[in-house]
Amino acid sequence: MSKSLQDKVVIVTGAGRGIGREIALLCAAEGAKVVVNDPGGAADGAGSSASPAEEVVEEIKKRGGIAVPNFESVAEAVPASKIVKTATDHFGRLDGVVNNAGILRDMIFHKMSVEAFEAVIKVHLMGSFYVSHAAARIFREQESGSFVHFTSTSGLIGNFGQANYAAAKLGIIGLSKSIALDMGRFNVRSNCVSPFAWTRMIGTIPTETEAEKARVEKIKQMGPEKIAPICAYLLSDAAKDVSGQIFGARMNELFLFSQNRPLRSVHRSEGWTPQSIAEHGMPALKGSFYKLDRSADIFPWDPV
Repeated sequence: MSKSLQDKVVIVTGAGRGIGREIALLCAAEGAKVVVNDPGGAADGAGSSASPAEEVVEEIKKRGGIAVPNFESVAEAVPASKIVKTATDHFGRLDGVVNNAGILRDMIFHKMSVEAFEAVIKVHLMGSFYVSHAAARIFREQESGSFVHFTSTSGLIGNFGQANYAAAKLGIIGLSKSIALDMGRFNVRSNCVSPFAWTRMIGTIPTETEAEKARVEKIKQMGPEKIAPICAYLLSDAAKDVSGQIFGARMNELFLFSQNRPLRSVHRSEGWTPQSIAEHGMPALKGSFYKLDRSADIFPWDPV
């Protein structure tokens, strides 16, 4: 079989461990030249180490692939642009970007610090913007390219103690859709993937109750290698007509997520007052209210 990413150049951020590592390995196996980006910090973003990115590059080379490491942080514009420059300096072009880099600083909302909120926003949302923005000019000039951004059911549905992470991940949905709309005329695609997998970052989830322990045990069944195929596909020419979508990958299941659309409406010819909304408008809409569900409530079955 022909390789789906033969001779393409792909950046994978946060590729030193977990999901990013598996994406980098598969992209290389599918023929891509890969920029393996990872500053090597802890799950909360602290510290740095060249080892994770270098080890993935060595593994790719050992398997006969082509890759270079990059150790810049996505959380600032100039370093993020250097990730893109690494691709063009080494390989002369760029065909795909996977915005996978992330950190967690979980805390119940009223106890969450401003610093914890901003740090997560900077890596996930701003980082996705910075890298994509630097790559966008290249994609526009060559009139081709694919973005794969990572979202989460924490943003799509909800979870306890993740206001920072959920806000970033839902923001990435808007970013991706806007890129798809703005750059479609240049044959540039932008999609989101919501992964279900056991990773070092997910390992920071609190497991104080029996329900939380059971949930984590269920997640442990889902390896990060299960996320890589949908990402490689979205980077390939086979996905040339796929843009602006939100996919989920959970073991051997693939999902297409819905996007916000009106559910129902109410009309009052003379307009609304606070009183008439209370008496008429809200009771009419209430039957269509969403519950305060969490991700685990919407995905209660065991991974398939």
